[in-house]
Amino acid sequence: MPKQRIAITQDFAAPRETVFAHLTDHNKVGPILGAKMVRIKDGDDATNGLHSVRKVTIGPLSFEETVVRFEAPERMEYTVTTKAPIKNHRGIMLFEDTGTGSRLHYEILFDGRYPLTGGLIRKQLETAISKGLSRYAASLA
Repeated sequence: MPKQRIAITQDFAAPRETVFAHLTDHNKVGPILGAKMVRIKDGDDATNGLHSVRKVTIGPLSFEETVVRFEAPERMEYTVTTKAPIKNHRGIMLFEDTGTGSRLHYEILFDGRYPLTGGLIRKQLETAISKGLSRYAASLA
């Protein structure tokens, strides 16, 4: 079981389908999450769907993530599939309707690959993702 956990909940003043489409688009979500991302393989069922692969670049680091579960417009799960500073990774994005728009529950689980790195990586990711999602939510208001 991964030792590091990030759990973020963010509300949006937009329909679930709109938010899902934007936040699961590999070529659009990077600036929101604080990384450069580009789709390098289309999915089986949808462009950004099941088995699609994106290349993630954060500073000097690059790695790939593969979508392992895709249920539009409710759920996307992905995992790191190449060597990265983290291991045993799972990203889970759950979307739901609210009375005023939609809500994202975003959870990331992982272990640090090297001693003492997991907590540092968790804090940096959590800060960048929280800020990005908050800015994106404000842009939809």
